[in-house]
Amino acid sequence: MQIRVKPFPRKPAYYKAMTSSLVLDDLLQQAEIAHGHLCAGQILGVRMAMLACDRLGIEEPRGKDRKRLVTFIEIDRCATDAIGVVTGCRLGKRALKFRDWGKMAATFVDLQLPLEQDLFKGLRISALESSKEKAAELYPHLEKNPQQMHAYREMPDNLLFSEQWVEVPLPRSEFPGFKGARVACSVCGEGINYDRFVDGESDPVCLGCANPAARYYQPLP
Repeated sequence: MQIRVKPFPRKPAYYKAMTSSLVLDDLLQQAEIAHGHLCAGQILGVRMAMLACDRLGIEEPRGKDRKRLVTFIEIDRCATDAIGVVTGCRLGKRALKFRDWGKMAATFVDLQLPLEQDLFKGLRISALESSKEKAAELYPHLEKNPQQMHAYREMPDNLLFSEQWVEVPLPRSEFPGFKGARVACSVCGEGINYDRFVDGESDPVCLGCANPAARYYQPLP
């Protein structure tokens, strides 16, 4: 399978097969620039996203196929930035959804694979815990991070990841580019987008005002 990705920074637009070392090296370089350093988590994230694109038949995730993917990530670590580099999914584009499960895993939802209304087919990929042991076997003379960095570049996908086809509820209001109505909270007056409110006695109330004790912040006295 061939893949072409828009360069970041500018590089030739055409790339060889997705699984080739040339493409992996290029994407790792882009991930390093975007994230600020290269580590084992970055390599896992790049390879995870490459595998997902391959399985879904997405050749240009940052080009002609850029509106096909919505990615759910389950950890706020290095791999998340790498996944964004490969797929082009960004939080600000509403194509990257964060679920704080603390797992090195992501689900790649293809909007061209609807199962029924507001339900889509996706591929969930999770890093195998056993990959760490395999890395130690391959490079016992290295310390943990360089050990894993070397091994994760070379190990086959089936030793790095588990794969599971899944169905994911995704209403139109959660799509990238969706423009919904904006309302004001009847308590604090702040604007609310994307139906993130509850119905008050007569007017909408934002989630923070509806349940002040559950806010991620608390006002200082």
